[in-house]
Amino acid sequence: MKTALCIPTLNGGEQGAILAAAIASQTLQPETFLVIDSGSDDGTVETFRRAGARIHSINRQDFNHGGTRQLGVDMIPDADSIIFLTQDAVPADPHAFERLNRCFDDPAVGVAFGRQLPRPGAGHIEAHARLFNYPDASRVTTLGDRETMGIKTVFLSNSFAAYRRADLLEAGGFPSHLIMGEDTYVAAKMLLAGKKVAYCADATVFHSHNYNLVEEFRRYFDAGVLHAREPWIRDHFGGAENEGLRFVNSELRYLLGRNPFLIPSAILRTLFKFVGFRLGLQEGRLPIAVKRRLSMLRSYWYDQPAVKNQASGQ
Repeated sequence: MKTALCIPTLNGGEQGAILAAAIASQTLQPETFLVIDSGSDDGTVETFRRAGARIHSINRQDFNHGGTRQLGVDMIPDADSIIFLTQDAVPADPHAFERLNRCFDDPAVGVAFGRQLPRPGAGHIEAHARLFNYPDASRVTTLGDRETMGIKTVFLSNSFAAYRRADLLEAGGFPSHLIMGEDTYVAAKMLLAGKKVAYCADATVFHSHNYNLVEEFRRYFDAGVLHAREPWIRDHFGGAENEGLRFVNSELRYLLGRNPFLIPSAILRTLFKFVGFRLGLQEGRLPIAVKRRLSMLRSYWYDQPAVKNQASGQ
């Protein structure tokens, strides 16, 4: 199986050198290493070029979560599997790529994703989010699991994921019309087509974020937009509300045993997430100018028409 690695970058800074070194240490070395850079001006391109990457540059305003990754897929036609990383996701040990790619030993697995560990120095709120979403037990999900897992059935992160290229293309590839969630979209398409999604807890990267309240709001606004414009995902796999409540309960218990003084901050953060998500679900009623101010990916609103409730996955 020929394996490729694709990383979108923008001003990776010192983290780029750390990531490049971690990639060089992997026991599975990809035949193709592609970096799609969105106009870095801090030496990121030079760092990855020295690491042996093939560089493809695009304009910063042309970056799109799905479209940019699909560009990478199209540029690597001879790969059987394609590993995607974000520039801030650093493999935690030399076997990460090898273990993730091993999931394709099952011919029904169309996509696999690894475990994300809190970055060194992460606070309790930041760490809990990773521990909740990325447990220490591997699993393989099928469409039948939606009865018990709901929206979690399509949970997937392109911060560290590998796709069987043939299955990805059969699912239609990464869509360019989404504001975010191209990974969730493809996972849903694959499951509906009878494929499996594998979570490999033994393939690990360090990756977490310390978002402030405004960033949390904007991120969840964009998530609401995704679900508003792709209602077929909710129709097939359920909404995110129940999973959100489960997360909040887990977070409060986690903080109570470690630092209860963070609980008010966590509650406020939850409120910002909830309001952002609900506004995103109602984005069809908001003017474009308002949506640009509320969104994390503001460039999306300069290129996209005011599309409401697309059902492209049905």
